[in-house]
Amino acid sequence: MDFATLHADSRAQKGKSPANRIRRQGKIPAVAYGKTLDSTPITVDPSALSKILQGPAGLNTVMKLDLSGQKDLLVMVREVTHHPVTRQFLHADFIQVKLEEDVDVEVPFSVTGKPAGVVAGGVLHQVYRKLPLRTRPNNIPQSLSAEITHLELGDVLKVSELKLPEGVKVRFPQDHTIVAIVAPEKDRSAEEAAAVPGAAAAAPAAGGKAAPAAAGKAAPAAAAGKPAEKAAPAKKK
Repeated sequence: MDFATLHADSRAQKGKSPANRIRRQGKIPAVAYGKTLDSTPITVDPSALSKILQGPAGLNTVMKLDLSGQKDLLVMVREVTHHPVTRQFLHADFIQVKLEEDVDVEVPFSVTGKPAGVVAGGVLHQVYRKLPLRTRPNNIPQSLSAEITHLELGDVLKVSELKLPEGVKVRFPQDHTIVAIVAPEKDRSAEEAAAVPGAAAAAPAAGGKAAPAAAGKAAPAAAAGKPAEKAAPAKKK
C-alpha cells in the first residue's frame, strides 16, 4: 500500500518564541511520538500537510514521515491546532502507527431512507454524527452509514445492527443506541404528565379556568383551631 510522504526536520529549541520564528519561516512546530518513538520535536510544511489531509480519509490518513534517523516511520495526525481566524495550521501532533496493530479513530456516520416511524409522525433522533472505531491503520473506512427505513415509532438502532467492514469494531457496547425514532415533543410531554401521580387532579378544569368553590361554604379559618372572626355590624345611615 502506498502512503503519502511528509518531510520533517528535527528542531532543538522549544517555547513560544522559537515556535513563532518557525512559523515566520513558513513552517509549523510539531511533535511525533509512539510506542517505539520517543517524543520528537519536529517542523513540517503546513501546506504539504494540508494537501495530504485533503484526501478522502481526512484526519485518518496514514502517511510516511520522512525524518532523519527514522526508517519507514508511519504516522497519523493525532491533533492539529488552527489559528482562530485564518484557520491556518499552527501546530500538529503525530502518533506512530504500525500496520499490524489496531488504532482508535472516529469516522462520520450517516443514515439513509425515511423511517416508517417518521412517516407516522415520529421524529428521527440521530444520537451520533461520528462513531469511534478500532481497526488496523490500512483498514479504516472513510465513513459508515445505516439504512433505517424499517424503523417504526419507538424503535431504535443499536451498535449490534450495524453492518461493519471486516476487522472494524465500534468502541461502544453492542446494545448502545445510536439512532431512535421518538414521539414529537408535545406528545412526550403529555405522556410524561399523565404518568405523574396526582397530575390529573392538579390540572385546571377544561377551558383553562379553575373550578369554582362550592356555594354556601365558608372559607377555612386562617389558623387551625381558631374561630373565624365575626363580621362587623353594618353602620346606620
